[in-house]
Amino acid sequence: MRPVRALGIDLGSRRIGVALSDSAGTMATPYEVVARSGDRPRDHRRIAALAEEAGVEVLVVGLPLSLDGSFGPAARAALAEADELAAATGLPVETWDERFTTVSADRDLMALDMKAPARRRVVDKVAASVMLQAWLDQRRSPAPPPASEGPSR
Repeated sequence: MRPVRALGIDLGSRRIGVALSDSAGTMATPYEVVARSGDRPRDHRRIAALAEEAGVEVLVVGLPLSLDGSFGPAARAALAEADELAAATGLPVETWDERFTTVSADRDLMALDMKAPARRRVVDKVAASVMLQAWLDQRRSPAPPPASEGPSR
């Protein structure tokens, strides 16, 4: 699969975490936190500007599935906003399971002895990078072999 530069988006109610992949499509880095303005089209224009300045080819939007993997209200809202982002940016949008990314990011920041106020300022973009890294890793891994239909003889 060819390398792709991607922007990872962690949609929150107060903040949008943004992560950026390197041009080789191998490593995600926390990039920015966009504070929700209360005007979704304005927020989407900001993300479009970030995507343009970084030269990305695809947006990867975190999908907050329920713990059992089902699509609850938060996942449906994220899918709707992902469609709006596609329209606002003109870029293809993929979604990726983001369960536990914020918890993982917060634990990593706590391990660095970062105090709570400082963690709150960056946790969203770190969570976006955790989610984007998982998406990048999946793109690089070879496809699993097809499942057999029964024991081989």
